[in-house]
Amino acid sequence: MTTKKIILTDKAPAPIGPYSQAVLVGETLYVSGQIALDPATGNMAGNNDVELETWQVMRNLEAILKEAGMGWQNVVKASIFLKDLSTFGVVNNIYGFHFKENPPARETVQVARLPKDANVEISVIAVK
Repeated sequence: MTTKKIILTDKAPAPIGPYSQAVLVGETLYVSGQIALDPATGNMAGNNDVELETWQVMRNLEAILKEAGMGWQNVVKASIFLKDLSTFGVVNNIYGFHFKENPPARETVQVARLPKDANVEISVIAVK
C-alpha cells in the first residue's frame, strides 16, 4: 500500500480549513488550491489587484513545491480559477513566466466566488 505524506511549510499560508497544503503519494504531489494569502500575516496580499494576487499565489505554490523537493519543472497539471475571466491575460502572463518550457496541462475557469473573495486560485499536481 502506498502511503501518503503531508507536506507543510511556513513559507506558504497555513490551511484555513480541514485540508493539507499538499499531499505526496508515491512520486506524485497534490497541491491544494492557493490564493494570495501572505504566509507571514495570514492576510490577503495584493489589495484586490489580480496581478499582485497572482504573483503571491505563485510564490505560495513554489514554497510548497520546494518543501516537497520539487520545482516548476515537476508540475504536470494546473487548475486556475478566476473570479473574472477578463483577467485571464494578466494571470496567464504571470503563470507563463514560471513555465517557459514544457508547460503542464491546464484548465482555466471562471467561478462565482473564491475563498476570502480572492481574484485567483491555482492548484497543481507535480511528479518527481
